[in-house]
Amino acid sequence: MKFYISATGIKKLTISSSAAVKNGGGGVGLLPVGMKGKGSPPGTRRIFHRMLLLPAVLVLGLLLSLLFFRITFIMLESAAFCSSPMGCLGWRIFGGSDQTLLREELMRALLEATNDGDNGIGIVESSISLPSSFNDLVKDMTSNGQDIKAFAFKTKAMIMKMEQLVESARQRESIFWHLASHGVPNGIHCLSLKLAEEYAENAAARSRLPSPQYASRLTDPSFHHVVLLTDNVLAASVVVSSTIKSSSVPERLVFHIVTDKKTYTGMHAWFAVNSIDSAVLEVRGLHQHDWSHEVNIGIKEMMEIHRLICNHKLDSRKRDNIAKEYAHEKDFQYLRPSCTSLLNHLRIYIPELFPDLNKIVFLDDDTVVQHDLSFLWELDLNGKVVGAAFDSSCGDDCCPGRKYKDYFNFTSPIISSKLDYDRCGWLYGMNVFDLEAWRKTNITSTYHHWLKLNLNSGFELWNPGALPPSLIAFEGHVHRIDPSWHIAGLGYRSINNVAESILDDGAVIHFSGPAKPWLEIGAPEIRSLWNRHVNFSNEFISKCGIVG
Repeated sequence: MKFYISATGIKKLTISSSAAVKNGGGGVGLLPVGMKGKGSPPGTRRIFHRMLLLPAVLVLGLLLSLLFFRITFIMLESAAFCSSPMGCLGWRIFGGSDQTLLREELMRALLEATNDGDNGIGIVESSISLPSSFNDLVKDMTSNGQDIKAFAFKTKAMIMKMEQLVESARQRESIFWHLASHGVPNGIHCLSLKLAEEYAENAAARSRLPSPQYASRLTDPSFHHVVLLTDNVLAASVVVSSTIKSSSVPERLVFHIVTDKKTYTGMHAWFAVNSIDSAVLEVRGLHQHDWSHEVNIGIKEMMEIHRLICNHKLDSRKRDNIAKEYAHEKDFQYLRPSCTSLLNHLRIYIPELFPDLNKIVFLDDDTVVQHDLSFLWELDLNGKVVGAAFDSSCGDDCCPGRKYKDYFNFTSPIISSKLDYDRCGWLYGMNVFDLEAWRKTNITSTYHHWLKLNLNSGFELWNPGALPPSLIAFEGHVHRIDPSWHIAGLGYRSINNVAESILDDGAVIHFSGPAKPWLEIGAPEIRSLWNRHVNFSNEFISKCGIVG
């Protein structure tokens, strides 16, 4: 084997199976087959590079093919659920999971829908194209291949539409609930007819009330006089029964029931047939009163103005969409029968009704007496005319829904200049009246003055009802009594929030509001407080199918 050595080093090497190399010291060395010297020629290097390039090209081609198919698959898949397929592409290629990507895209779409300028109203207004159910939404999204953004906007529009339907249904239910409160149950109507028939056929039902030997008690100031204005026989029986049961001295009670002409015979027959042994009771018909000309004129004027107030409110609401305008129970006061009821407004004429009485306890017919009231006739009113409780079921002076702002229109200068916006109104329905003190005041004339003022102001000074003008007329003549004497509002749904202990401690519970206790729309647990004073075994009640 030959080799050549130059000053620049080994240039050429001939390789055999075993090559001997002489080093500079004369020794011989062996070089492995294929070893090249440092100065290998360019041809040898090109062969070596080509040998490495071919597998690299093959691997790169395979990777590019896989990447192409991956991108193609992602683009097709992203079109189904991404609002921006190109935006999804980078995330999917570089390791983002499907679950994380979907969540991010969904959050982005929901935020965009939330911040939408028209708040989805445009979509809701064209709700004819909206799916009617979740299944229809899924079907619509899959069949039309819509993205997440479309899903978010359609879901928002569906929820908004549902909220509108729920609110509309709630308001309509409230309207129907109030309308139901205006009717007279068949049982009570039947009871009046049966008793009127009894009055005509049975002499005992026409017997004098009270018996002649007790007639002197009707004007005796030493007795406890209770006044009740009502045309509801069953309600009157509960008031009388509960008052007697709760009294420590029932023999000192004298009841004065005033009713209208159509109810008089039935009312008289009930108390004549179901006599009361421990107390004295009289039934008066308004047609039996010998009113003075001045009182007659005043009553007719009062009722005409109240009728105009209620009709004005009703007519103004007919011009509006009642389902949108009224969501609060107090907004329906103008629809109640009591709005134009003579017996409801006649309380302002109690001194004229009972000229021989000095002190009375007045009870509405939707009340139940739970504790002895004897103390009230001994109560010193400190020169005031009326003793009244203020609603404090939620704390001192909280009176929810019973502040002057809830009764009066303070946008009127007439009201804002005379009354305090945040003042609590006293409760009507269980009151102590000093009639002797009343007769020395101008309360009734003040009442009429404000009625005329409201008439001349376009009926805009207060909401319909007997209480608002009375609050003004009795200004400065009210003596505050303990709230436990009178728990009101049991005819409203909000009474369910009142603690049971408060109801139990109340001397008089008052079903003021639409849900009267003789109606089925009231809460059963509240109605039971009234039902326990009804004698369901009574012959007339049984015949008329009145049940608890």
